[in-house]
Amino acid sequence: MLLLWCCLAALLSAGCAGTGAVRDTAAGDDAVVRLYPGTGARAGDLVVLGHGFLREQSTLAGLARTLAAAGVDCATLDFTAQRPWDGAHLRNGLAMIRVADRLGARRVVYVGFSAGGLAALVAARNDPRARGVVTLDLVDAAGLGRATAAALSVPLVGLVGEPGRCNAHNGARLVYAQASLGRFEQIVGAGHCDFESPTGALCEMLCGSADPARSARVRARARAAVLGLLDPVDSISAE
Repeated sequence: MLLLWCCLAALLSAGCAGTGAVRDTAAGDDAVVRLYPGTGARAGDLVVLGHGFLREQSTLAGLARTLAAAGVDCATLDFTAQRPWDGAHLRNGLAMIRVADRLGARRVVYVGFSAGGLAALVAARNDPRARGVVTLDLVDAAGLGRATAAALSVPLVGLVGEPGRCNAHNGARLVYAQASLGRFEQIVGAGHCDFESPTGALCEMLCGSADPARSARVRARARAAVLGLLDPVDSISAE
């Protein structure tokens, strides 16, 4: 039993309800996409959110609703290429780009939790419409994050929690250092599961309890980061 929990912990640390649904069958994928329409007039702007390793898109529903309430169209998807032995981060990034294609986006911010942050980096690196990428307690894998960040031409904002086994003890700070426009922000007291919204029993069992107040703080900072990437001049003026 101890071995089983250790294996599960290793898997998670390796990258640990919408108003509409679109089925995307491009390139052989069978991914269901949930769209959260924004309440403002931001035609062509889109945020695409990627979940953590072996998780699902419902774990980012809270953040999607927060961003939609701020006026930005949001989309979540399930990464169908992942397997317990293969995170498929490159394929996941391309799947995020296909979501933006399918929804007719003109400006995109890619956001990802844990290993989903790697997919978001890949998407932002390869999509000329990208205005930036926001990672939520990113976990790198085999140096992919560092290599992608080094080639990234748009801003990278990393929101990070306290060091722990499920975020590789904040090893992703090396990723932000590689990005010419990279920066990270520590969410004081936040654990890995606070970056999901909602999280689940498995994450909390392996990575520690989540707290609603901390999770709300993460969503607020992610909202500010996304809006700052879409409207950098307005963001600077507001500060």
